[in-house]
Amino acid sequence: MSKSKKKTNNHRKNEITKGIFTVLEKEPQKSFNYKQIAAKIGITDAKDRNDLIKRLVQLKEKRRIQEEEKGKYKAIASTKTYHIGKVDITGRGNAYIVVEGIDDDVFVPFNKLKKAFHKDEVEVYIFPKRKGKKLEGEITKVRSRFKTSFVGIVDNQKDFAFVRPTDYRMYTDFYVPKDKLSTATDGDKVIVEIVEWPDDADSPVGKIIQVLGKPGEHDTEIHSILAEYGLPHEFPVEVEMFANKLDTSIKNEEIAKRRDMRNDLTFTIDPKDAKDFDDALSFTVLENGNYEIGIHIADVSHYLAPDTVLDDEAYNRATSVYLVDRVVPMLPEVLSNNACSLRPNEEKYTFSAVFELDDKAKIKKEWFGRTVIESNERFSYEEAQHIIETQEGNISKEISIRDEAYTVDDEVVQATLTMDRLAKIMRSERMEKGAISFDKVEVRFNLNENNEPEGVYFKESKDANKLIEEFMLLANRRVAQFIGKQKPEKTFVYRVHPEPDEDKLMALNGIISRFGHRLNFKNKSTISSSLNQLLEDVKGKKEQNLVDTLAIRSMNKAIYTVENIGHYGLAFDYYTHFTSPIRRYPDIMVHRLLQHYLDGGTSAKEAVYEEKCKHSSNMEGLAANAERDSIKYMQIKFMEDHKDREFIGVISGVTEWGLYVEIIENKCEGMIRIRDIKDDYYTFDEKEYAIVGQKTNNKYQLGDEVIVMVKSTDLVKRHLDFSLLGKKK
Repeated sequence: MSKSKKKTNNHRKNEITKGIFTVLEKEPQKSFNYKQIAAKIGITDAKDRNDLIKRLVQLKEKRRIQEEEKGKYKAIASTKTYHIGKVDITGRGNAYIVVEGIDDDVFVPFNKLKKAFHKDEVEVYIFPKRKGKKLEGEITKVRSRFKTSFVGIVDNQKDFAFVRPTDYRMYTDFYVPKDKLSTATDGDKVIVEIVEWPDDADSPVGKIIQVLGKPGEHDTEIHSILAEYGLPHEFPVEVEMFANKLDTSIKNEEIAKRRDMRNDLTFTIDPKDAKDFDDALSFTVLENGNYEIGIHIADVSHYLAPDTVLDDEAYNRATSVYLVDRVVPMLPEVLSNNACSLRPNEEKYTFSAVFELDDKAKIKKEWFGRTVIESNERFSYEEAQHIIETQEGNISKEISIRDEAYTVDDEVVQATLTMDRLAKIMRSERMEKGAISFDKVEVRFNLNENNEPEGVYFKESKDANKLIEEFMLLANRRVAQFIGKQKPEKTFVYRVHPEPDEDKLMALNGIISRFGHRLNFKNKSTISSSLNQLLEDVKGKKEQNLVDTLAIRSMNKAIYTVENIGHYGLAFDYYTHFTSPIRRYPDIMVHRLLQHYLDGGTSAKEAVYEEKCKHSSNMEGLAANAERDSIKYMQIKFMEDHKDREFIGVISGVTEWGLYVEIIENKCEGMIRIRDIKDDYYTFDEKEYAIVGQKTNNKYQLGDEVIVMVKSTDLVKRHLDFSLLGKKK
């Protein structure tokens, strides 16, 4: 029998099986004979009727259904207790089910997955626990798929094709009939959508919904990264059309409803290559000697009306995605780069937090509301940093974003210097209260016109960055406090950060002790101060990036929620996101709620906003994963051109299958497989974070400096393998 005919027969058999269960489970108290079942699922053909009878007997023998009386079948009543959880597939195809309320994850072997995929919501039966053994169980039902489309490569078989997913956690390929191949040809990278997975089929049936291109090509791989996380790379036509029809003109009747701050000295400070400027600062010296500082945020909610296709699209995206070579915006360009971008010498609608601060950065007054501004200047962080360092306004051509040297007005110079001084006071006070200073080195690439990486550099956070950061933090904190302290309580969107898990901190302490560092666990305050001391002590050292990464991993993730528990990392009792509505949907929700309450509105529905918060947190996580994958992709691309060079790296991870090594000069991380180290037979020592040679007792340990060369690169799988040349002497 040909493979395609066998597939057809299996498909029909699966349809019959599915029909049997549909009939029996719909009325579990009743029993049915084969004629009744055949009538309910539309079987009239003699062959299909015979297959139905055979299948009923087989299912009875497998104890999947019961024969209550001769020839009458019934669903088996369940007495088991089931739990709902999320699937976490391992690299070996087994899974752990994360169940809320159960401390330990439930291990499920590959043969009991019930066709569940990574992150699916499932029903799991947990076997009675055996002493000294981990929790084990079996998946009984897939309740909902986390995603239904997957990236893969086409293996064309003429009359049909298989698509092999590129995600290593996908343990099955997809069978794609000829009429569902779209325009895909052999070897194409595609997005395949699951259509069905018949009970007795080895592979799910899929259809190709998009051809991404040939594996290894730049745009193909970038679009693949987005597709793997279900992130779009372009806007639907109807959304673009809706956005382009918006009236973005500034009107006198709208200005009349707002606080007019067009005459206040106002400027933006952003990265030199930024296209959207969603925040600006205004500065005025008051007659009493205090300073009025306005934090002005693009009023996206003025244009983004609820329950429109544009708002639905923004909510679904929930965030802009920042990849190495592009930004995938949350909003179409007409808003993100034009109407809502606070460009110099253009009137713009804004939502503002305005503070009166004294010379010691103490808040004397605050005001929140809608405004209209006109920015006087636009600066890059490099230009603002130059003003702060030199205390003068002469900007050289080398750092100028105007492509020529120019001089900044003295009024702007003094405003910048004053705000820098106030920001440093606010930052110092935050640190004293227990805020954690995570200034992790960020990897950036110099790309040519073909998006090929020509060099790697590291983004540093300097005084100019921290100036902007402190005033954004001030606005976010005080907006959250303004609503959070109101009585009766009002539903609001908070950005919260739970306290770290002590077990994770103890594990971190075990690792950093190998480098001569330690944490102080005496109390909450000493933990924070010793964490900060650790991050300061490792600056410029070989272990900096490793320790920074491990310290961040020891923290819980910050999330959006209506339940305010404070922000541990910032040491704030109240915190929200108010300052970036062009790129974050929660900020739009905050603007809408704030205006609603300023207008005297009653508390919004908590459940509705909590659901939106969960969605926003999930999408933020997916966007962060896509960004990391794009950096990894570009690092591999960069290393492809450096295969003949020796590099010094730090062992950043140790596993039973090999060593992870991060190159010091460019932060590219790759793997040395244990089987490729030929001078001895090495075994994994979990307690020592090391691999140890059985004959020589030679040890490669976390944090050791080693010399490596590139062994192989794989842009499609995003793998970078090193050859080990030895330890650095």
